[in-house]
Amino acid sequence: MRIVICPDSFKGTLSSTEVCEAISAGWGDVRPDDDLVLLPLADGGEGTLDAVHAATPGSVLRSAGLVAGPDGRPVEGRWLRLPDGAAVVELASTSGLTLLDAPDPLGATTRGLGQVMREAARAGAREIVVGLGGSASTDGGLGALAGAGAIVHRDGGVDEGGGSLRSVRGIDTGPLRAFPPVRLLVDVLSPLCGPQGAAWVFGPQKGATPEQCALLDQGLQHLAGLLGGDPTLPGCGAAGGTGYGLAQGFGATVQPGAASMLDLAGVASALAEADLVITGEGRFDSQSGLGKLVSAVLAAAADAGVPARVIAGRVDADPGVPAVALATIAGSDEEAMRRPAHHVRAAARELAGALITGGQAAPRG
Repeated sequence: MRIVICPDSFKGTLSSTEVCEAISAGWGDVRPDDDLVLLPLADGGEGTLDAVHAATPGSVLRSAGLVAGPDGRPVEGRWLRLPDGAAVVELASTSGLTLLDAPDPLGATTRGLGQVMREAARAGAREIVVGLGGSASTDGGLGALAGAGAIVHRDGGVDEGGGSLRSVRGIDTGPLRAFPPVRLLVDVLSPLCGPQGAAWVFGPQKGATPEQCALLDQGLQHLAGLLGGDPTLPGCGAAGGTGYGLAQGFGATVQPGAASMLDLAGVASALAEADLVITGEGRFDSQSGLGKLVSAVLAAAADAGVPARVIAGRVDADPGVPAVALATIAGSDEEAMRRPAHHVRAAARELAGALITGGQAAPRG
């Protein structure tokens, strides 16, 4: 049988590549003669660069040198040149929450993202595709605009981050007109402001108190008054409002990250020859069906008539296909997170064994 393995990362524990390897090992323990196709995926957040690189023959990782991390300390910037001349840039690799020693909800910036975009443009990229997700900041993408060359006028000081947005008095985006087209891959559909916006929904994940969420939301509203456009459009709230800032500053288009990643990774062609697909993520819950990658994989598999299975750290909603939770195998969430690769491998062995005993799938053709 040909098994296509295409999970998302298990955030905080395993990259999608590591999940693929653990599933492959576990499946091979039980069914060593099967043909395994590994397609590590991401939905625009952390791991997007590596996932697209692994799935795209001829793509080349390029260095952008040292750029500003979310707290201003330098980090290594990277971007991916695709064979067609497009560039892929990942926000999480330069401005992600995992790069901070401690959350800084008011001061974290996306400046490094803009600096990498500028380097990709200087290298002649015909298009810049930006994966938005895993952001440490709620600065509305203003840091990224400044890092790319926009001129920001403030009432004194040069503080960055969402906490200082209300000090901004003007933004000259003229220097950004020389950039190639920009396309944004988002993993959420939130608007910029309000109760369902970037600050109130995602601010607490970045360490923001209720008082700080209110301050950040006011700052985003102020930014919207300066840049214009429609801040209520789905995806504007992605990555702390960076979806909105880049859409207004660059005229960028916004697309669901999951669907775009499946296209970039060639999932449709892989499924055309598959007998079974295995996907997964850290937690499958009610949010998984709202534009998330695993649900997109399951939908693609259903369209192709390919049986599917899910492996997740926790399974708190019905995926509609057989699923295995690491917490169940391990006995607790804590043990599942302590040795995630071990338990992913065990989950894959369980699925492979069930396939033998239950006869739930048969080779196509």
